[in-house]
Amino acid sequence: MLDILKKFEKVITTTLVVLMAIVVLMATIELGWIIVKDIITPPVFLLDIPELLDIFGLFLLVLIGVELLETIKAYIKDNVVHIDVVLTVAMIAIARKVIILDVKELPSMTLVGIAAIIVSLAAAKYYYRGST
Repeated sequence: MLDILKKFEKVITTTLVVLMAIVVLMATIELGWIIVKDIITPPVFLLDIPELLDIFGLFLLVLIGVELLETIKAYIKDNVVHIDVVLTVAMIAIARKVIILDVKELPSMTLVGIAAIIVSLAAAKYYYRGST
């Protein structure tokens, strides 16, 4: 029974790696297309702030996908979830959120909550690195 579960788990994780690789590839192509499209539309070679925020947000989204792919690969290799990689993904995700936020439209408590998440992730990463 355990052998069947291990094979099932292997099939699922392999499928996740393939699907994540496809998603990262498609997101990278989309990012390239958006950059090219924004550069060639008038005014040529000039990007306005909303375009830059979209590009930065998508860039970080691709980076999150790459890090998630790394997490799945590490799980397949060691059969353990690496906390350092998970914390890195979380920090990139919150950095993406901060970059694309329009702070003028958010309540102050939302900003306090995001700040608390950033501090918590930074502390977790600091203490995890100190313990290894």
